[in-house]
Amino acid sequence: MTADRPRIAATLIMRNESRCIARCLDNVRPHVDAMVVLDTGSTDDSVAIARACGAQVHHLDWPGDFSAARNHVLALADADWNLIVDADEWIAEGGEALRDWCDGPPRLGAICIRSSFDLPQQAGAALPSTRSWIARLLPRGARYAGRIHEQPVSSLPVERIALILDHDGYEDAQAAGKRDRNTPMLLAELQADPGNPYLLYQLGKEAETARNYARAADWYEQASARTPDGAAWTHALLIRRLHCLGQSGASEHAMAIAGEQMAHWQDSPDFFFVLGNLAMDRALAEPAHALTEWLPLAATAWERCLEIGERPDLDGSVEGRGSHLAQHNLDVIRQQLALLGNG
Repeated sequence: MTADRPRIAATLIMRNESRCIARCLDNVRPHVDAMVVLDTGSTDDSVAIARACGAQVHHLDWPGDFSAARNHVLALADADWNLIVDADEWIAEGGEALRDWCDGPPRLGAICIRSSFDLPQQAGAALPSTRSWIARLLPRGARYAGRIHEQPVSSLPVERIALILDHDGYEDAQAAGKRDRNTPMLLAELQADPGNPYLLYQLGKEAETARNYARAADWYEQASARTPDGAAWTHALLIRRLHCLGQSGASEHAMAIAGEQMAHWQDSPDFFFVLGNLAMDRALAEPAHALTEWLPLAATAWERCLEIGERPDLDGSVEGRGSHLAQHNLDVIRQQLALLGNG
């Protein structure tokens, strides 16, 4: 930090994060002036590791409220700008852009969180990842609301910054414990705020992560009925809803929804990727129409994915659906069509 430049702090809350806290802090240290950690009751080596990495470590008994914990560490940081990170995240790209961005006027900085996740029968070392844009760079005075999946409350504009955080907390090895914690908290929050579409959406994500696709689809259906036009999670909600309907055996219903929504998502590779998957589901359900209708539709959908290309700017987009994942599916379907004499 120079005398005339804003002070930037990385702030995070943690509990029993010895697996990953050093990776997070060592990675973020070159890009900030301070690292302020709030420990909420670790029983492992997290505190010692964080201090060894150069972080200021403070303690607070877990208040049962993520916003309360976030706001506490923000007050302790006393910085002009706060980069909000979780222990299972690290800067993958764009760290060098952080300080110049913070020279600008007060606004909320939306950064890309790239979360890797496991799939059943996942082959190979590379895991797919989904990308979400979340306000995580906050000016002095900005604070959070919401007991879980907390969000900053501010009238300031939101501006995207070319900063990507990788996140491995949704991988199976880490996700189970979070579900046990998150779902009861979300249900309690929903009881206090019935019908909140964002909470319904987050409950769907928890169920989907547990591969309870029918339950996830139900939460997503409820969220869809209540989500206002233009909500930041609209794209991700639709794609997840269609996917979970297909996975739970409701591909016909999903196809009907896709037909209603298609005009709005002509430039979403995720939409057409899931549409191709649904067409394959229908081919299995209606083999008499597979060759004439469903398999060609799947091929057309995946061709459209490749025409669009990758869209990391779309919230909830999955890396590869506009490139190699679609190409793989298209190669397979073309082989099938050729074998069946329709290629």
